[in-house]
Amino acid sequence: MSDLRGARILLGVSGGIAAYKAALLARLLVGAGATVDPVLTRGARHFVGAATFEGITGRHVRDEVWQDIPDETHVALGRAADVAVVYPATANVLAKLAGGHADDLLTTTLLAATCPLVVAPAMHTEMWEHAATRRNAAVLRERGVDVLGPAVGPLMGGDAGAGRLVEPDEAYARIVAHLQATRSRRDDLAGRRVLVTAGGTREPIDPVRFLGNRSSGKMGFAVAAAAAARGAKVDLVAAPSSLATPPGVERHDVTTALEMRDAVLARVDAVDVVVKAAAVADFRPAQAAASKLKKAAGAPRLELVPNPDILAELGARKAGGGLRALLVGFAAETDDVEAYGRDKLARKNADLLVVNDVGAADAGFGVDTNRVVILGRDGSRVEVALAAKTMVADRILDEVAARLRQG
Repeated sequence: MSDLRGARILLGVSGGIAAYKAALLARLLVGAGATVDPVLTRGARHFVGAATFEGITGRHVRDEVWQDIPDETHVALGRAADVAVVYPATANVLAKLAGGHADDLLTTTLLAATCPLVVAPAMHTEMWEHAATRRNAAVLRERGVDVLGPAVGPLMGGDAGAGRLVEPDEAYARIVAHLQATRSRRDDLAGRRVLVTAGGTREPIDPVRFLGNRSSGKMGFAVAAAAAARGAKVDLVAAPSSLATPPGVERHDVTTALEMRDAVLARVDAVDVVVKAAAVADFRPAQAAASKLKKAAGAPRLELVPNPDILAELGARKAGGGLRALLVGFAAETDDVEAYGRDKLARKNADLLVVNDVGAADAGFGVDTNRVVILGRDGSRVEVALAAKTMVADRILDEVAARLRQG
């Protein structure tokens, strides 16, 4: 049992047969010393009464926006929480959270909360597998919400499948992990300058065509956002991307590998950390056509020349004492992922190398989740299981911050 004294948890409970498990979760949290504020939807009260949660938590249960306003408004509840959890989260609650709705106390409170949010879906398999529900879950993950589960197992009505609420001890462990991470990360990069590259470069063939790759930039943007949230001054060198610039981040847009190299080298001497998350094209056409190539002229013959290896160039400078920054590289692989990663770590002289399998459907390019292995030049190995890229970004920065503290 962890020591959660001083922690304040917002426990949202929505309507479903699994709502009784929320009382067990509340008991675990209170037993560890946390203050738990229960917020029930109207549906939840059909399954578990307010008296149960008041007895366990010693806190008044709220379920209406207009209730007890002089004591504590929904805004105050949201701001006070160190972690918020919705356990269980119905398909309807997922939809409302994804859409930013605020039509009851729970959704209104969560819209005002700035702390980590964990949602644990619970519903019938058909509801969980519906395209709308899966999209809502993906939207929440993209925003950094930790979608926990659902598990696979027996469901109400005698059937079984995906949609079962994760057990209270699993939800408890995830809440503890968020609390510990939040406590250790607060301003741990304050006073540091971080340079991040993101996205896939484009090498022009003619004015309308280019050589490129499938990188969306989501991982790099997540790293930039997380670094800024932890107090760093962040420069983001971004290849073409429709992603919004994270708060507190200074963005520098580039298109080609050569432009990215110039932008990085212009800033690298002033930073403490370089995170090379961009997917930089290895080759470019030797010469781009001045006007659009016509199909009638036949297939063009492209002569390709190598692009500069920015990570290798920085690694060489570091080896020669010309770069003081901590150097973090990425390796997007599809086969023998970790072996290639270790080889790249050594060849590029990086301090850390983040390896991921971009051939996996739920990780890599264009999706909101990732699973990675973080390899260190010191021989360390940290495996990060499938999680939102925002969470993966923080785990990468945990390793960065630890090394900066070591000097």
